[in-house]
Amino acid sequence: MKTRTLVCLMTASLLAAACSSQDGRAVDSAAVAPTAAAFATEHAEWVRERAADLGRPDGWTSLIGLHWIEAGRRSVGGGEGNAIHLSIAPDRLGQVEQRADGLYFQPAEGVPITVDGKPLLHEVRLDTEGAGGGTRLSYDQGKGQITAIKRGERLALRVRHADAPARRDFAGLDFFPANEDWRVQAKFVPHPAGKTLPIVNVLGEIAENPNPGYVVFEKEGRQWQLEALGDPAKGLNLMFQDQSTGQLTYGVGRYLHTEPVAADGTVVLDFNRAYNPPCAYTDFATCPLPPPENRLAQLDTGGHRTRLAVLAGEKKYAVAKH
Repeated sequence: MKTRTLVCLMTASLLAAACSSQDGRAVDSAAVAPTAAAFATEHAEWVRERAADLGRPDGWTSLIGLHWIEAGRRSVGGGEGNAIHLSIAPDRLGQVEQRADGLYFQPAEGVPITVDGKPLLHEVRLDTEGAGGGTRLSYDQGKGQITAIKRGERLALRVRHADAPARRDFAGLDFFPANEDWRVQAKFVPHPAGKTLPIVNVLGEIAENPNPGYVVFEKEGRQWQLEALGDPAKGLNLMFQDQSTGQLTYGVGRYLHTEPVAADGTVVLDFNRAYNPPCAYTDFATCPLPPPENRLAQLDTGGHRTRLAVLAGEKKYAVAKH
C-alpha cells in the first residue's frame, strides 16, 4: 500500500504555512494544525485515496492466492492437475522450482507471459518482493500477476488478478467521523541506538525490527505510550490495539503512520488516519501484529486495568453480501 504517500497529502496553503510564518521565520511543521474546514477536506481526500489504493487492479483486494513452495519442480496454472492451482489462470502457466540460489520459473510453451513488462521466452529467476520491487510475472493480458515473497526461510508465490472476487465485491471503507480531538501531539522518546522489537506476523513467525523509540501522548486524563518502528526522520510506524479492537474495529489491530519527528521531538498522531492491515481484506497477506506493548492498556494504583478506546480511524471491514 502506498500509505506513506497517502498520509503526506497536504493542501498548498498548509504546505506554505508549514514552511514559514508571516514574519518569515521557520515554523515547525508538526505544530501546524489545519483549520476545521481544511482538516475535514484533507481527511476525506485521504480516505478516498486509501480506498482507491486498495481497489487498484494490483491492490490488496486483487490477491487470489499465496502458495508456499515445496521441493521439486511444481507445475503452475488454473487446471486442476497443477501442483500449484491458481483460481484465475490458464490451464498451464509454467513450472516453478526452488534451488540453492533462488526460485526459478519456466513458462509453458505458447502461453503469453511477460516479466517486468517484457515477453518471457525462457526460464527466469524470481527475485523476491522487497526494497528492489522484486520480479513481476504478468499473464492474462496483464490482469494476472505473480511475484515471490520470502517469510523466514520459506518462499511463496503471491498471485493477484484484476478480476479477483475481493476486488470485484469491494464494499468500500467505513470510518469513524473525522474528529480533530483525535489529532494529538505526542513526544518521541528515543531508545539507545540499535534497539530492536520482536514482531510476530499472522503466520506465527517472529522478526526483529528496528525500534528507534516510543511516543507518549495524553488522552482522557491519562498518559499513554506506543512503541514505534521506522525512521523518525521519515515518519514513525505504529501498530496498536485498543478497547475497540475486535468490536468496532478490526480484531488484529490497526496501523498508523506519522509525519517525520520534529527537531524538538514532537510528532502528531492523527488517529483519524488509523487504518486496517491488509489482512482485513484478504486471506493471502502476511500482516505483522501489534506488539504486546502497544495494547493501550494500563493498571491504575488499585490494580484495575484501564484501556483507551480509540474511536477514530477505520472501522471493521464489512464484506459485501449478495
